[in-house]
Amino acid sequence: MQATDQKVFSAIKKGDVSTFEMLFKTHYPALCRYATAYLNDPDDAEEVVQSTFIGFWEKRANIRIDSSLKAYLYRSVRNASLNELKRQKVRILHANSIIAEGEKFNHPSDHLTIKTELEAKIQEAIQSLPDQCRLIFKMSRYEELKYQEIADQLQISIKTVENQMGKALKMMRVQLKDYLPLIMILMGRLLEP
Repeated sequence: MQATDQKVFSAIKKGDVSTFEMLFKTHYPALCRYATAYLNDPDDAEEVVQSTFIGFWEKRANIRIDSSLKAYLYRSVRNASLNELKRQKVRILHANSIIAEGEKFNHPSDHLTIKTELEAKIQEAIQSLPDQCRLIFKMSRYEELKYQEIADQLQISIKTVENQMGKALKMMRVQLKDYLPLIMILMGRLLEP
């Protein structure tokens, strides 16, 4: 690792947030383009890159980097993108198997009943979120705002938005775990990271 990378990484390991933010701002756009080449979806790519940076920050004390910081980040994003592609494939296979089994989707009235029940369960789960989590979740999923737009509107850091969204998604997945296959089929990307 070059001396400048060592200095940056050393500062990050000690918890220097401003150095981490500088690293994030320097590499974020290029890493998003890189992830998009794998995922073919800019939103999924942003999620993967943001998760990579969050993981990097959370595990910074235990990370060993032999090459450069840039190479480490690119490798991490590539691996996360490939894992996301695997997850997407599994979700599609699972959803297709449920549809193939014809679970309660034979009549439009059944479909409407299930969708209404799911919407009620989802609203219940959303209402149980802490206030800031709930607001950020709604802005992201219902108003379809990007994390940076949410951060700007609420005058908070993008890191806070990322953390609150991660917390919201985790809590909702736990509360709605019995309904996840149906939510994926009927409601699209609501609970996807």
